[in-house]
Amino acid sequence: MPFRIALYFILFLPVISFANEPTGYPEDVKQFIEKRDLCDHFRGEHHYDSERSKFLMKNIEKYCTGTNLELISLKAKYRNIPGVMGKLSSYEENVEACE
Repeated sequence: MPFRIALYFILFLPVISFANEPTGYPEDVKQFIEKRDLCDHFRGEHHYDSERSKFLMKNIEKYCTGTNLELISLKAKYRNIPGVMGKLSSYEENVEACE
């Protein structure tokens, strides 16, 4: 089973990453988008056994930790830039409490 999971990420993560590649945003916003999209991906996966649950929780911790405050900070920084605010507003504000 771990082999299948690893194979999935090797084959499909580059495609997913390319499809969701943030363009036209400041570098700090791009980095947030990449991290937060991975956070949201792992939050949406099913915990069908204990091994999978451990894997998901490890990645949720890795990619979600700190994103609540980072989102608030970025929204304050770019509050006058509608294109950036539109993208940032598409993210849920309190994901760390939802883990």
